[in-house]
Order: sequence, then structure tokens, then C-alpha cells
Amino acid sequence: MIRKIAISCLIITSVLAFSACQKKTQVGGVELAVTFAATPLTDNLITEVVYKWKTTDAFVKLDKDFNVFVHYWHKANMLFADDYIPEIPTSKWEKGKEYTVKRRIYIPKFIDEFDPQFKGEEQLRLSVGFFNPYDRTGQSEKEVLSKKLTVVPPPIGTPEVIYESGWYDLETNPDSILKQWRWTAKEARCVVDNPKKDALLVIRGGVNLGAVKDQRVTIKINDVVLDEFLAAQELFEKSYDIKKEQLGDKNEFSLVFSVDKTWVPAKIVPNSKDERILGMQISFIYFR
Repeated sequence: MIRKIAISCLIITSVLAFSACQKKTQVGGVELAVTFAATPLTDNLITEVVYKWKTTDAFVKLDKDFNVFVHYWHKANMLFADDYIPEIPTSKWEKGKEYTVKRRIYIPKFIDEFDPQFKGEEQLRLSVGFFNPYDRTGQSEKEVLSKKLTVVPPPIGTPEVIYESGWYDLETNPDSILKQWRWTAKEARCVVDNPKKDALLVIRGGVNLGAVKDQRVTIKINDVVLDEFLAAQELFEKSYDIKKEQLGDKNEFSLVFSVDKTWVPAKIVPNSKDERILGMQISFIYFR
């Protein structure tokens, strides 16, 4: 069964309770509890998370609409963020109500198991609160919750994705939405460990619509088409529930990306000397 959904938008049917301690809020009468579907939390993990906001009798109506910041810190560095705009604007929140937000996050790989100082787990600090998106001073942030999270390495046997052929070198740009990516040639192939059980496959990537119109993207598992689509937007994210029968009986399987049209930067971009034959960008492949 194929699911085409953004990581931030998956609605879950159940979560495992994850206690959240609250710090003294700067927003009167607002409480927040956070629950995660996965236990224990690991790095290199996609998991569902529920933010349950509750207004008490002490709640004072907010005079403006705030966005929510959700920051996951590792030591002094922000590992990733999950900021969002509440579906019900905060100016319309009322006393004695609950406002539940369900999202899906990716905890990137950050644990170094070979570090001599590593003691089997790491700590993240979750910081959640309100901010004014029109304030550029950074002074509008109002923290509602601060919570320490324990994160451990993925379990032994977590599938590894190997970029085998048809891939160009990794590129990074912190100002880009994708942050990092590899360009493919017309076809690019990965070799992935076969867990021999059902698994989740998530692919995030992009295409250059200015260079190639109506580009068709094909994704295959073991040379069997998993999905085929026209790239209508520059960025895409696909999510698939993969059944173990689709992976075959071998210890590894192939994941293949191809496009029907390619482009060469040197032929399009002024003064470019880049003669690579480019297909699409792949920023992220998650299989677990």
C-alpha cells in the first residue's frame, strides 16, 4: 500500500505515553504534554509525535496569532526543528480547551557509538513554545515546555542504504530547503539490507523544473516499479509501506531511481563548466 504524505502530516491512531515535565510557562494558563509513538527513541528514526496543548482557567486570551517553535537540541547545537502553524489560530484559543497536534518527525543520525566517551545513550533537550513569525529580533519566543529526552542507537540489524552506482558526490547548502542532496544520473541504484519484514520507505528529493519540463520519475524495487509520477513541484516527499514479499528472499535488494529526461548545467547555466548529466536530487532515503 502506497502512502504519499509529508513527514509532518501523518495522523496516528495511537501513541505510547511519554511523560513530559513542564517548566514554568511564560504564557499564562497554557500547559503542554508531549507523547512519542516510538520507545525507546533512537537516532536515524521516523516517529509520530503528539503535542497536546491545554488551556486552564488561568488562561489569558492571546491578542495575536503565534507560530509554534519545536526545537530539539543536542548540547549547544540545534539538531533539528519541527516548527508549525497551529490549525486553530492561537488568538481563537479559549479557556478549558485542548488543542492536539499530530506530526511525524525524523531524528537524524547523530550518535557516535565509537566515541570513547559514549555511555550507551545521549540526551536531547526538547524546547517548545510560541513565537511571532513577523518578529525578526528573536525576542518574541515564549517557551512553554523544556524536556530532556534519552536517545539510544538504532537496534542491531537496522537496514543500511548503500549508494552503489549512478550517484554524484554529496552536496550541502544550509540555506537550501533540502540542506543536503546527491544528484542522480539518468538512473541511480542503491543496495539496501533486506530486513525480511515489512518496513517504511521514505524518500525526499527534488527536480529542476526550470531545466526540465514534465520530468517523469520512476522508483523500482528489484526492477519492479514501486511508483511512477510526473514531478509537478520542485520538491517531493514520498512515503511507502513496503511488504516483505516485495523485497525478495536475498539478503539485499536494489532500490532504483530513474528519470526520462536529464539536463546538463553547462548547457543551461551561464558560465557554468559543469558537464554532468543530471537527473534528480535525492536528499533523504529512510528505510526501517
